[in-house]
Amino acid sequence: MTSKISLYAAAAATMLSIPAMADARNMRAAGSSTVYPFAKAVAERVARANPKLGAPIVESVGTGAGFKLFCGGVGERFPDISNASRRMKASEAKSCAANGVKEVTEIQIGIDGIAFATARSTALAGLTTRDIYAALAKTPFGKANKAKTWKDVNAKLPAIPIRVYGPPPTSGTRDALTELILTAGCETSAGMKAMAKTNKDKHKAICTTVREDGPFIEAGENDNLIVQKLAANPNTLGIFGYSFLEENQSKLKGIAINGVQPTYETISSFRYPGARPLYIYVKNAHVRAIPAIRAFVAEITKESAIGPNGYMRSHGLVAAPAPVRARSQQAARTLTPVKFAGLK
Repeated sequence: MTSKISLYAAAAATMLSIPAMADARNMRAAGSSTVYPFAKAVAERVARANPKLGAPIVESVGTGAGFKLFCGGVGERFPDISNASRRMKASEAKSCAANGVKEVTEIQIGIDGIAFATARSTALAGLTTRDIYAALAKTPFGKANKAKTWKDVNAKLPAIPIRVYGPPPTSGTRDALTELILTAGCETSAGMKAMAKTNKDKHKAICTTVREDGPFIEAGENDNLIVQKLAANPNTLGIFGYSFLEENQSKLKGIAINGVQPTYETISSFRYPGARPLYIYVKNAHVRAIPAIRAFVAEITKESAIGPNGYMRSHGLVAAPAPVRARSQQAARTLTPVKFAGLK
């Protein structure tokens, strides 16, 4: 009998026999904590509609960690799908290719916003990207960060100690923080914006390195734990996907950024500075061996899932524009591989 350990050889992963397919494990997806609640709901629907395929397994490990597992190779040990709150990086695509994962389909499933939130009783109500950068960067504008309170970074803000619970480096939310918020705040300086063209490495270090002296606290991938900490500790801030803010409106309030509140409408229009697209990545070499993959991909791209009135909304995510959804549905049908060379 075919051993599960040798379910498929990398060189012939798409040529598996029917017996091997029947002996295959359940579909497995790993990655973003932001995508997790929606992906879990999709998995439950797939399991109910296709009981013979087995229930898809969805794991919340963070976007970066999910890509690391996904790109580890072809075979039973490696996930079939990577859930991501950002696009795959060129370095991750290189790792995939080096490990034999050469055909991967990219599908955008919606939009999210990286939200800053606090207890409803906290006096802080709005920040700019420059405020956040000056508070959280290790060396804002090239100088050591000595700010202790929000008033230290902006005289118009209250003298509340800077204490922010945020995501670890493996999280797509951390990438969104550095790329959408910190870099934007850094580049309010004309000199820093010019540096992006003259010295990219120095620009990246100054604009995206987060301070490690106490005000920023890495809180892991458990966003629900951050919510609990904020509710119990007024005047602290948390950073997580918009879905967690929407689910906890009775306990928390969102912090406006550049005068724009994180809402469904501002995120869907990308007016909110922290809006970001969400993705899943499919390992094409596993598709024939794990029939549940196609069922999962078909379900997660249905209009009833990702449309404006889709059940994705009940998990705090935001529908992408109609042309984007159409491309996603086409990608789900054809599983056309993304061009690794086009990733940054």
